[in-house]
Amino acid sequence: MKAHCLPFSKIPHTSRLFSDFLTYSPTVQPFYPRSPYLKEWLRDEANQISYAPERRSRVADILDKQNQSWNASPKTEANIERLRRGASAVVTGQQVGLFGGPMFAIYKALTAVKLAEQATAAGVEAVPIFWLATYDHDLAEVNHVAFPSADGNLQTFTTTSHGVQGAPVSAVRLGEEILPVVDQACALLGDSDASRHLRDSYRPGETMGTAFARLYSMLFADWGVILLDASDPELHAVAAPVYREAIERAHELQSVLLERGAALEAAGYHQQVKVTSSSVLVFTTQDGARTPIQRRVSGTHEEFVIGSDASAENVSKSELLDRLRKSPGHFTPNVLLRPVVEDYLLPTLAYTGGAAETAYFAQAGAVFEKLLGRVTPIVPRFSATLVEPKMQRLLEKHGLEITDLFEGSEALRHLIAAKSLPGDLQAAFDSAKASFEKNFSALKEKLEKLDRTLVDAAETSRSKMQHQIEKLYAQAARAEAQKGELVTRHAETLSQALYPEKGLQERTIGGLYFMARYGGEILQQLYDTIHPDCHDHQIVEL
Repeated sequence: MKAHCLPFSKIPHTSRLFSDFLTYSPTVQPFYPRSPYLKEWLRDEANQISYAPERRSRVADILDKQNQSWNASPKTEANIERLRRGASAVVTGQQVGLFGGPMFAIYKALTAVKLAEQATAAGVEAVPIFWLATYDHDLAEVNHVAFPSADGNLQTFTTTSHGVQGAPVSAVRLGEEILPVVDQACALLGDSDASRHLRDSYRPGETMGTAFARLYSMLFADWGVILLDASDPELHAVAAPVYREAIERAHELQSVLLERGAALEAAGYHQQVKVTSSSVLVFTTQDGARTPIQRRVSGTHEEFVIGSDASAENVSKSELLDRLRKSPGHFTPNVLLRPVVEDYLLPTLAYTGGAAETAYFAQAGAVFEKLLGRVTPIVPRFSATLVEPKMQRLLEKHGLEITDLFEGSEALRHLIAAKSLPGDLQAAFDSAKASFEKNFSALKEKLEKLDRTLVDAAETSRSKMQHQIEKLYAQAARAEAQKGELVTRHAETLSQALYPEKGLQERTIGGLYFMARYGGEILQQLYDTIHPDCHDHQIVEL
């Protein structure tokens, strides 16, 4: 396995906020109290963690029960005991995608392990914890995954499920219809440990959350990753004080979030989450569905609105707090309150995540300050594109770099075609360009001697003529591409494998595909590739 760096600045759609955070520029520092380098602040941060012993014991009991239900490894059980005895946590998390989700979820878990081990080696005991976002209710985001098939095309696997529309995915139970989908996926993955893990995890009766947890418990058995099911009613009971403050101080939190949003925009950054004057940071369950809560004020009268359609319910603050007191399991945080809840439940030294989560933290920091008095640092996760041998050969054959794929398969097809023009035609174009430059330079010199005012006109003419030559060259490349079926196929294969759907590979292709192709040892190889001080995207040749 060989790896080389590709700066995020060269990757399309990288936000300025994320780019500036990676360099920790002065303009971004007001929104992130810590740099993206764990080693610079881990001891200071560890001393600021305030975590009540009673809460530590209660959460450790819950984690022990959860992980035992998923057949936790001895290493995971040992890490839970380390947490119970006083270790801090490096936390990451993800929605529970079908069949383990895209590859970046694997990268998150490995990064948490690496950072926890780095902290422990530096004298700050830490364990890796993976937060399963099972109370999320956007099923369409998690009910599918894509694996490359033998012909190089992506095959998407999707499952239907049973449950109330808008219900948390923890309530979405898999039925018998999951079995043929598992069979199809295993047929593509072949006879492997990955396929066996898949069959053992995704079974009728499991939920999207428990199936994901069983799979990750197997994949990361040797790494001791502690899994946390966020939908556990016992955890909600522990977190109830945070929900109560979010309701009681809704107006105050709205104000600081609106101020933070304005500050971000004034600095030239974006807001990941739209916050309004009616925003409340918690959801509640209504008729089985996860339902937003809004705050309304008329004069001195304040009320809370559950839902947004004709069936919306108006309740007073006292009534809403009474419901929370009686049924804390019916309440969940929104995306800006979630990291605060995480860090109330866990003694978090650092959270590791990607660009979107980094943007969330820029806003959530305002909530951290108000509710916890401490902003948990975020550290960028490992990010990579895995290049299999066949793809390496195609890149070399056509003289391509990964960055050549970023314009999409059609542009790549024209680029490959241009590089594949008949030798005599390519030579003719090269000769024409060289001759043009030589003769035009001589012409420009003579014009300058005649009248210096003609130089600008000459440069304008040069630009137009160069443009026409390049335009003709592009037309020739398109003509070559149109008659080249092989060129089209290679462009599609490369795009599907390395930049599918005009996005990074890690966000589309399921991690189990690489586990099946290269065995469990690929996890160790990737782990060895992670360097916490390097936050570039990695191009990894397998």
